[in-house]
Amino acid sequence: MYILLLEKYNTLTHAVEVAEASMTKKSPTLLGLVNIFDDPLTEGPEPTSKLVGRVQGLYRSAGQQEVGLLLARNLVFTTGKFNGSSLIILGTNAIFHPIRVMPIIGGTGAFRLARGFVQAKIHFFNLTSGDTILWSTMLWL
Repeated sequence: MYILLLEKYNTLTHAVEVAEASMTKKSPTLLGLVNIFDDPLTEGPEPTSKLVGRVQGLYRSAGQQEVGLLLARNLVFTTGKFNGSSLIILGTNAIFHPIRVMPIIGGTGAFRLARGFVQAKIHFFNLTSGDTILWSTMLWL
């Protein structure tokens, strides 16, 4: 089974910094930075797309050679047939790669014991405003 979803956020304002290492600001990859986020999850890329839930979690800059985020992401569904269910993603997000693959390690409700993977890519990014739309294709067993 698979599902296509979009996460919309502003890269300048979507996350709250909660910690950093003493050397984070000196690191070209921001090694040690930890952020928390809570973003909208929609059916499509348009601004008027139906909201189906929230994407909540944290990421931490974990790469020394390239920007790579250790990402813990919960897709929490709040409407439709998946209302009350969630998918849990935990893995490395190499943000400069055109397509990133991360594992689905579990879920709740309709997705209980889910296993699979997510292929994510940037659908839209505005460098000036920071507005970003991440397109995710999820396949689970």
